[in-house]
Amino acid sequence: MTHEKHFSMIREFHLADWLTLGNAACGVGALFAMMSYLRSHDVCHLFIACALIPVALVLDVLDGRVARWRKQTSALGGDLDSLADVISFGVAPAAIAFGAGMDGLWDRVILVYFVACGVSRLARYNVTAEALAQGSDKVKYFEGTPIPTSLLPVIAIAIAAAYGDIGDQLWLGMIHLGPWQFHPLVLLFALSGSLMISRTIRIPKL
Repeated sequence: MTHEKHFSMIREFHLADWLTLGNAACGVGALFAMMSYLRSHDVCHLFIACALIPVALVLDVLDGRVARWRKQTSALGGDLDSLADVISFGVAPAAIAFGAGMDGLWDRVILVYFVACGVSRLARYNVTAEALAQGSDKVKYFEGTPIPTSLLPVIAIAIAAAYGDIGDQLWLGMIHLGPWQFHPLVLLFALSGSLMISRTIRIPKL
């Protein structure tokens, strides 16, 4: 009986939901790639992790378009999308930053802040989506930058890695604040997170 319930839930998934799960799989894959990088120090794993984030973005865009095209939007799909986005555009970029060398205590505090901003941004969007849609089936604009914009600092890390400027060679170097290390490059993630939770920024949704 339990197995039948599991299969019944899977049968309820639409094409858009499978694309959303693909988004989540990319995020998890990026996490695994960074673990492999930290174990082997083979920079190819870091490049794979960074490359999986834009793939997740493509799937994130496609799932919404497919859901509207097939008229199969649902609360389940919305929740799946938010959970996948937290992994692919919140946790995975933070792990990439940590693995690239932003691993001091102050860096960790800022990366936790970045992920918390992403989670808060998605939660606020889910709560206010109906009001922002203004009676249509599509939200007209975002309040704050969308969480996939975390791709930008990931691209910066990928470029730095291509030049060998990660770890001890990380751009902008490292300073000590009290007994703990701080890498100024991590401020890219502080900025990204702060822009996500801004209520003054309104970006039209395409």
